[in-house]
Amino acid sequence: MTTIELAQVLFTSALQPSDILTSDRVRTVIDDRLCACGGDTAVCAAYVAQEAGDHPDAFAARMRWALGAVTAAYPAYRLAA
Repeated sequence: MTTIELAQVLFTSALQPSDILTSDRVRTVIDDRLCACGGDTAVCAAYVAQEAGDHPDAFAARMRWALGAVTAAYPAYRLAA
């Protein structure tokens, strides 16, 4: 999976920037959310697109947060953008 795909999955989770973010927690949340989506990243991508249209002001900040959290949670495994 790419960094963007993982960030989209994290974006759709209930995890918030104000939560305590450890690499293990971020990876667990991504795994759990991906399972909830039936393993289909397109389901998460569709939700992200809907949120971008409905709340463009909040979308950018949350996606930046999700991208940063994914990058921090997977430092040894450099993901493709």
